[in-house]
Order: sequence, then C-alpha cells, then structure tokens
Amino acid sequence: MLKALKKMFGKSEVEQLATETAAAVTQPPAAAQAPAPSAPLKTETATPAPAPVRTEKPAEAKPRRERKPKPAASTWKLEDFAVEPQEGKTRFHDFKLSPELMHAIHDLGFPYCTPIQGQVLGYTLRGKDAIGRAQTGTGKTAAFLISIITQLQQTPPPKERYMGEPRALIIAPTRELVVQIAKDAAALTKYTGLNVMTFVGGMDFDKQLKALEARHCDILVATPGRLLDFNQRGEAHLDMVEVLVLDEADRMLDMGFIPQVRQIIRQTPPKSERQTLLFSATFTEDVMNLAKQWTTDPAIVEIEPENVASETVEQHVYAVAGSDKYKLLYNLVTENKWERVMVFANRKDEVRRIEERLVRDGVNAAQLSGDVPQHKRIKTLENFREGRITVLVATDVAGRGIHIDGISHVINFTLPEDPDDYVHRIGRTGRAGTSGVSISFAGEDDSYQLPAIEELLGRKISCEMPPTELLKPVPRKHH
Repeated sequence: MLKALKKMFGKSEVEQLATETAAAVTQPPAAAQAPAPSAPLKTETATPAPAPVRTEKPAEAKPRRERKPKPAASTWKLEDFAVEPQEGKTRFHDFKLSPELMHAIHDLGFPYCTPIQGQVLGYTLRGKDAIGRAQTGTGKTAAFLISIITQLQQTPPPKERYMGEPRALIIAPTRELVVQIAKDAAALTKYTGLNVMTFVGGMDFDKQLKALEARHCDILVATPGRLLDFNQRGEAHLDMVEVLVLDEADRMLDMGFIPQVRQIIRQTPPKSERQTLLFSATFTEDVMNLAKQWTTDPAIVEIEPENVASETVEQHVYAVAGSDKYKLLYNLVTENKWERVMVFANRKDEVRRIEERLVRDGVNAAQLSGDVPQHKRIKTLENFREGRITVLVATDVAGRGIHIDGISHVINFTLPEDPDDYVHRIGRTGRAGTSGVSISFAGEDDSYQLPAIEELLGRKISCEMPPTELLKPVPRKHH
C-alpha cells in the first residue's frame, strides 16, 4: 500500500492558491531560540518581502506590546532528563529539540517517543510535509506540536505582524478535540514564550476576540466555522502561516467541513511555502485526494495501534437474533441501572431509530452522527459528560475522539465492518486506568465480522447466549 501511495505522490504538483496579504504592525515577542537543526526547516516566511497593501482594512492597529518574559527555568538542565538508549525505541534526545521544549517533555514524563512520534518527527523536523494514519491515543498530537514548536523557535518571527496573524494553524473538526490539542500545546510551550489560542464555536466570541487583541498568536487551534468567522471579519489573517495541520481529516469529510477548510487554506501561503501535516484514522480515496491537493511530496506514515483493545476492557459477545437486539439493549441498560453507556451502530438511520425507541421507552438517550449540527453535538456531549444523558448512540465517525471519563459500558449494537473501528469503540471505556465493559451483539447479519476482529485482537472472544431475563419484552409506556 505504501508503494502505491508514494507513487501517487511522486509528482510534486504545484497548486497556486491565492495569497493576498502579508505582514504588518506590532513588535514580536522574543522567543527562546533552539540549537540549529542538522537540516533546516522551511523558512520562507522568515524574511518576508515588502508588505503589499492589504486588500481589506485590518482590524484597528493593535498597540505594540512586548510579551512579558516567562519565568526563567534556570535550575533545570538537560542532564536532569537522563534517558538510557533502548533497542527499538526512539528517545526525544535523538532529535535536536530545544532545552525549553525538552524541559516541558520531561515535565510531562515522556522519555521515549511513541511509534508515530518517532517516525513523523524524523521527517517533519527536516521541514517535510507528512500525512499520517493513526488512531486516537497514539501520540500524534504531541508529534505535530513538537514539530510546530521547533519550527517556530528556529525561524525568527517577522519583524512586523498583526496580533491576529498566527504562525502555525491547527484545524480540527470538533470543539472537544480543539480544547484537548490546545491543552497539550500549552503544556509543551510552557517554557518557550510561545502563545497558544483557540477559536471554537459554542463559546463567547468576544472573549476569544479580546484574547486575540491582547497578545500575538503563535499557535492557533480552531474549528473551521469559527476560524472563518474571525477571518471574514478581518480579525484573523492567515498569510503568515508557516505550519498547517489538519487533524482527523476523515471526520472533517464526514461532517461536511471540507468546503470551509478549502476556504481557509486559500488564505494561507501556497503549499510550496508552508509545511503541511495531515492526519486521519483512515486513508480513504477522498482523504488521499485532499492530501494530494494540499501537500507537497509528503512522507507517508502508517501506525497500527500498539495495544489493540485495552487490557482494562472486559469484552463479551452475545449471540442474538436481529429482532431481539433492541430488547437486549433496553433490558441491559434499565435492569443494571447503568448511568453512562455508549451504543454504536454502523449507519446514521440505525442510530436515529435506536435513540428514538429508547427515548420513547423512557430512557434518557441522545444521538450523535454526521447529521447532528455542531452546536447540538457540543450540547449533547456536555449533557452526557455531566450525567444528564444516560445513553449516547453514535456512528463510528461521530464517536471517534470522544474522551469522556466514566463511560462504564460500550455496546456494539451492530458489529463494525472495519475491525479497527471495534478497537476505537471499546477504547471509549476503560480509560485512565479504570475498568470498562464492552458488549457486542452478534446477529445473523453481522456475526461474520467476528473472525477479522479476533484476528486483529490476536485472540478469540467466546460467544455467549444472553440470559433469558434480558430478552423479556419492553414494557409499554402509557402516553
């Protein structure tokens, strides 16, 4: 597969996207400088040409403002972060990372790179574009953040810039993911003097605008819709983006965000003048076509999940007729008084039907699929997180990347067609060292998926017959 992909990307196609605008006012802050890399990163934006007149009037000129220096981390030395070389493992020491960044990595307790970090950084720290296939939980966020931070430290910021001109842009499909990435970015930039900002829908626009006006934006993490709002109002300018990251590209496709992402990318420098990293859990034809349009001769990295199926998840498979699946689901949830359950089905119409039946039968349920609008999806997740919703019914794409502690049970109403999705699903429970339970319903229509799942897991899962009391009819509700 890799050969085919590399062949596909053999020709570096030049796509000239319009970039109307370049730098302007405001003195940049001093950022810690890292040692020079063995091979330079892209530096096209380091010495910008004389600034042309902007085609739109920028937001009011922001006052020149020096960033207050971060507290000096004078007592910490790289020697304090001793990591023995280990066969088959890559250390962060094996890359030329700045002491400030290594200090933050040390604080986070990461001695060795995960497989995707080790592979991706080998390319991106040399300035190459990359596309990576990796699941949630493989460490891909830290991989692209370390690359961004190193680029921003090694390339001096332009002498003049607006407050709303980020040097690195990360686009992610959901508010939850943006918040998580920004949290990781804040931890990794702790000693560098770089500023991280977030633009997400469902949160106070004016508050986000005030943050943007108060200081330079080095790394911006955003959902597509809210970023376009800022961009179209002339508050955010993307002409100085040196590194562009598209996270969970397959989800952005499924959620219908690609037209917005295209609009955003047109505002950034041409792909020959920026570094582009694209991550996706699956490499569909559509994802690869987008990668071809937006990257230049990318390195292709594919990582299989290291621990397929967490040790902390107890797995069961019930052999059950399709006509009995709903009864089994209803009785499992109500008889056991479960409080936070995720139910997965393969299609949007199945998800809708299951949720409607649960609600009709008095269960506090909600649905999550590509059809659910973003603002409603955020509210649903908050209600589920806070315990106001007991059962969340979701498709694979909508359910991926949901990090909610305390999900006690995952139920596969239908077995997934892709074994990787089974691993994603059961990974929603048993998080952060707690134990969890997954129960899969294997009916006449989907039990043939089991062998492929067992092959991926490297073990058999025994099929059980559900206890008779769990197949009793659902009581009729009087309306």
